[in-house]
Amino acid sequence: MLETIDLQQILVLDIETVSQKASYNELPTHFQQLWAHKVRNTLKEEETAAGVYPNAGLHAEFGKIICLSVGVFYHRGGQTGFRVKSFANDDEKELLVDFSTLLRTQPANLILCAHNGRNFDFPFICRRLLINGLVIPTQLDISGKKPWESNHLDTMELWRFGDFRSFISLNLMAAVLDIPTPKDDISGEDVYRVYHEENNLARIRIYCEKDVITTAQILRRIRSEPLIEPEAISFAE
Repeated sequence: MLETIDLQQILVLDIETVSQKASYNELPTHFQQLWAHKVRNTLKEEETAAGVYPNAGLHAEFGKIICLSVGVFYHRGGQTGFRVKSFANDDEKELLVDFSTLLRTQPANLILCAHNGRNFDFPFICRRLLINGLVIPTQLDISGKKPWESNHLDTMELWRFGDFRSFISLNLMAAVLDIPTPKDDISGEDVYRVYHEENNLARIRIYCEKDVITTAQILRRIRSEPLIEPEAISFAE
């Protein structure tokens, strides 16, 4: 049962991804062809493969991770706190090496938690690790495991209660659970522009960290526990 899990055994995470290149025309010719083949059946009228290339960040084969934020719970003085750390880097391989190094210092049975993590964050990270020639850390490796044997928590799945037809965004779930969230100056749809056009990775890092905090608060609410007070949330360099 979720209520029996020690929160200090959970690592909450979120990733922000973008296309590997700023524009379709910057892709090598064979990757232009591969992208066009990838999206050929989903293009709407008057859309082109080049025009929808900003969506390439949703696909591990054409995208890359530019920020990976994590958060851990801790108990101190009778209060539950939450500490956040981010790996933000234009060099994806360096980012993944740093994240993998962190996981290697943690127990093998560490529980990873993300919103829509099973469908996006966890597999995306694993694919990008392999593409960069890196080993998948034990906590992410689910090969040979049944779904219920993996140490992965997904707040979207928890909300579904077995209904696999429904999708709920992080923001909507926070709203219906009455979890206050800071008003962001960007959304997920803005990440491509903020990164490739504004070159503002710091802004994306703040956005990613807010999503990690919101996911942690949702987990608390699902466990029927009080939200973490703002003063109990801290950030590591």
